[in-house]
Formats: sequence, C-alpha cells, structure tokens
Amino acid sequence: MLLGIPVWVFFCIVFIFISGYMAFRAFKAEHHLEQQFIEREGQVYMSRMEEEKKSRDEKKQNVASG
Repeated sequence: MLLGIPVWVFFCIVFIFISGYMAFRAFKAEHHLEQQFIEREGQVYMSRMEEEKKSRDEKKQNVASG
C-alpha cells in the first residue's frame, strides 16, 4: 500500500487520467478534421460562386452586344 491507498485504487485513478487525456486527444483530432472539411466545402462553395458570377457577366455582355 502506498500512503494507505490500495494499489488497485491507485491504478484506477491513473487509468481515469489516461482515459481523460485520450478523450482530449480524440476531441482535438476530430475538431481538426472537422475544420479541414469545412475549409474544403468553403472552397467548393467559393468556386461555384465565381463560376456563377462569370456566367452572369457573360450573359450581360451577350445581351449588351446583341
């Protein structure tokens, strides 16, 4: 016994802290993946907006010249 604490209680406390650390790491990794996904979707959205803007500008030019 360490300081009057049974060994199994000490191990349980250590495992609780390890589990908390692993959960924190998993949360950070998931957050990072989520941010990457949001960034990719934002790029797709912006490219679609640019294409739409170009097509509208071309239509305006065709109407003005035609």
